[in-house]
Amino acid sequence: MTLRLWAALSVLALNGLSALSLGGPVFYFISWMIIMMLAYSLLSALLVRRLTTLVQGLDSPQVDRGGKARLTVGLSTKNPLPSGAVLMELMLPEGSTHTRMYPGFLGMKQVAFTPQFNHVGVWPCGVQQLVFTDVFGLFRLSRKVKTDLPRMLVLPRGFEVDPLAFAHLDEGRALPNRSGEDVTSPEDTRAYRLGDPFKRIHWKLSTRAQELVVRRFEVPAPPDTLILMDCTEPIGGEGHPDGKLRLRDTLCETALAIASMQMAAEHPVRLPLYGAVQSEFHANRAGLIHLLKEELAYQFFRGGEPFDRVLNLELRRMRRTGATVVITTRLDAAVAEGVNRIRKSGPNVRFYLITFEAGHARYTPYIAQMQQHLVEVNYVTPA
Repeated sequence: MTLRLWAALSVLALNGLSALSLGGPVFYFISWMIIMMLAYSLLSALLVRRLTTLVQGLDSPQVDRGGKARLTVGLSTKNPLPSGAVLMELMLPEGSTHTRMYPGFLGMKQVAFTPQFNHVGVWPCGVQQLVFTDVFGLFRLSRKVKTDLPRMLVLPRGFEVDPLAFAHLDEGRALPNRSGEDVTSPEDTRAYRLGDPFKRIHWKLSTRAQELVVRRFEVPAPPDTLILMDCTEPIGGEGHPDGKLRLRDTLCETALAIASMQMAAEHPVRLPLYGAVQSEFHANRAGLIHLLKEELAYQFFRGGEPFDRVLNLELRRMRRTGATVVITTRLDAAVAEGVNRIRKSGPNVRFYLITFEAGHARYTPYIAQMQQHLVEVNYVTPA
């Protein structure tokens, strides 16, 4: 119902009363004209609502954070009666908006938008509701779009970080307090070389060959870089534009930066994700970095395991871990204790605190406690 419709109904009621009271034919004529206009308008609005087709889509399924994409919206109608412009209510990354356009008769009329995607995640965008009007503007009929909106997967962007130091300082090719070879897995034999320990000499083969032969063992694979990212809802960000979303972006991009650096050096990377849907990324080649970007973009940062519990669960991996990176927006006694336990178990630990309040006094005692255990602590302020 529109104001014009109320005005038309008021005029119709007034003319009807005048016609019945005075009996003048001009009042009957005006009344019938208004009735015909109302019937035509209603029929036109119903037809355009039923016979209009909407087509919309994005030109790319994914884009890096901060990038733009082209959203194309097309309208066509088979309504033979003239009608008003269609009001389209759009959902875009920056918020809801609306625009008007006339649908093409028996042909598609298109309009394009170029939204910018500033935050990591899955972002639906497109027309979510159509509002139809007749040519006189008397009726407004809405229709929700029942099909799923086009979705854009916004990927995180990496940045430069300092190289990780493994606990043994040899670029991750062995773990501390361990032999450079796995003595439980003899692989082959070779001739004795000066400096080989006598306990590796294969005496029986040496007697047969009339020369010293030593056992050769498998060289263990380089240790993993374990990245523990907090997948629960970020804390902080109040009072900052898009504060929560910027914290999520920085969590993902910090994890991506560490993983990219390690994978470029062909060091194995493990990134368990304890979000609402649990998964784990494991790779050692830079060519797989696009898979990690998608894994991070699909994180909703809702639900999941509490982060202090995650730190305790991951203690079981430390035997094969050369360095551990902890990335979170929260720092309290439980998190600090979990980080210190990881450090005590062997690997070097780097701690990233994602916050808008770098250097706040409430973090000082926990940071001092971690630094006493030789944990490297870094602040990251969301851009």
